[in-house]
Amino acid sequence: MDRESNLNRTETFSFVNPWIRYFLFFFSFLFWVFSLLIVGIGVYAKVQKATDTVRDTFLIDPAVILIVVGVVMFFITFCGCIGALRENIRLLKTFSFTLTLVFLIQLVIAVLGFFHSGQTRDALGKFVKKAIVHYRDDLDLQNLMDYIQKEFKCCGWNNYTDWSWNLYFNCSEENPSSERCAVPYSCCSPVPGEMVINTMCGFGIQTQKSQEVDKSIYSMGCADSAVMWMESHLLLVGALTLGMALPQIAGIVLSQILITQIQNEIALPF
Repeated sequence: MDRESNLNRTETFSFVNPWIRYFLFFFSFLFWVFSLLIVGIGVYAKVQKATDTVRDTFLIDPAVILIVVGVVMFFITFCGCIGALRENIRLLKTFSFTLTLVFLIQLVIAVLGFFHSGQTRDALGKFVKKAIVHYRDDLDLQNLMDYIQKEFKCCGWNNYTDWSWNLYFNCSEENPSSERCAVPYSCCSPVPGEMVINTMCGFGIQTQKSQEVDKSIYSMGCADSAVMWMESHLLLVGALTLGMALPQIAGIVLSQILITQIQNEIALPF
């Protein structure tokens, strides 16, 4: 009797922990669905554009960025999802390797950005300059710039005069635009009790002196404003960073544990 029970235990024993296997599956499946949602939003935003995106703005087009991020996430999480479900070592190794690579790339970018803050600021400045130049050409860029300026209470990259880079807001005398020497309404300081947004509040601002400008718009550039915001919200920044890093680390660790257990299962003598 004891011999039969021991044989049954041997037959039913498995090195693969079902809790780890199914947790990794649901973990990957959740982010797989999220990646599909991101791709769907990016494709929808791209299709719904009223005009074709300018070639120069392709790499900074929010819709394109969403699609690229979503596709990368889809590939990684698909490997993890199917690999965990089917106990496929090859897919699990692909999942673990790509996730580790993405994590290391993010880590390197963060470290380089910290130790080379001047070069990072210049690179971001070029990005924002393109967004300002094509502000009226791409609705997504326009909404992105408006959101940044409202949230960080800033105007332009260095200051509000950066909006002269834009064809419509340029302050040259040859500019026939009605928005000449203006800044977007998102630069304007909110008026207490104002029910309707005054979209013309920034008209003629670039011709005014800096002392007068402070009364109606955010005169500080977004570069300095973003630094001040991060310094005053260090706990939130740390929490967001940790929130992005932990799922990646968990996925890498769980996949490696599962790979080891499957390999031990395969090597089990019969």
